[in-house]
Order: sequence, then C-alpha cells, then structure tokens
Amino acid sequence: MKKEDKTNVCRVLDGKKISYETHSYEPDATMTGEEIAGILGEDPSKVFKTLVTQGKSGGYYVFVVPVKEELDLKKAAKAAGEKSIDMIKQKDLLPLTGYVHGGCSPIGMKKQFPTFIHETAPSFEHIFVSAGKVGLQIELSPADLISVVRCKTADIICG
Repeated sequence: MKKEDKTNVCRVLDGKKISYETHSYEPDATMTGEEIAGILGEDPSKVFKTLVTQGKSGGYYVFVVPVKEELDLKKAAKAAGEKSIDMIKQKDLLPLTGYVHGGCSPIGMKKQFPTFIHETAPSFEHIFVSAGKVGLQIELSPADLISVVRCKTADIICG
C-alpha cells in the first residue's frame, strides 16, 4: 500500500509497530457485513463491525461485534455502566468519529471512546475490522486491537 493511500487506521498501527494486512474489495452500498466476509473468504464470526452509541449519561461508547450478530443494547449498557444506550444517528457518525457509515473503525477515531469488543474475539488468531474507509478491511490479531484501542471484552450480542 502506497503511503498516500494509507488510512488513519494504518498510520496509527504503523506508528505503534503493529503488524496488519489490508484487504480491499469493490464496495456496494447495499452490501452486508456477511457479504463482505464472503468476499474476503472468511468466516463471518471473524469479521467485526464497529457500532457507536450514546449512553443515557451523554457519554459515547464503541462496540465491536461480529458482522452476523446484533448488538444487545441492554448488555451494552451494562458493560458500559449506563442505565441505557442507543445507537447514534448516522448523520452524527462522521463529525463524532471522523469515519463514514460502512467505514467506521475502532482504531483512529477523532477521540478515543470507551470501547468494548465481543468476548469471542480473543479466541481467533486474526480478526477483521474496517480500515477506516468503505471497501477496505484490516486483518490483525485481536490482542493487538485490544491493546491499541484499550478495549474490554464483554458479552454484548443478542442471544
């Protein structure tokens, strides 16, 4: 990847000397996370999406869950120590995080928010998250992601 093509995610990881691999694909506005996993040839349980929420207290929280799963807002609130949590509006995502819908990464947001990743992540050798733009995923070890983002693992999905 050329230096000028690197996303903020790549720059953060390079700065911390963390090993990663990028995977690009031709994006389609209607594409689901499971379809992206299929394009990557990966199990959807190893491909994670980044969701941004706001708690009743006004604080923001980031949740990283497998693409085939849904965030359980009650479990998310409990993990964050909030009475309740709601997804932020899509129009608020870019000003808050610096990322667009479909290209939001837990790495390199404008501000570091408390972040939680689903408890299954550490069981994989590598996982995938957005590299900070639509059409680009990053593959890295869950331990490295947890270290860089200082996130906690939690049971945060429905079911």
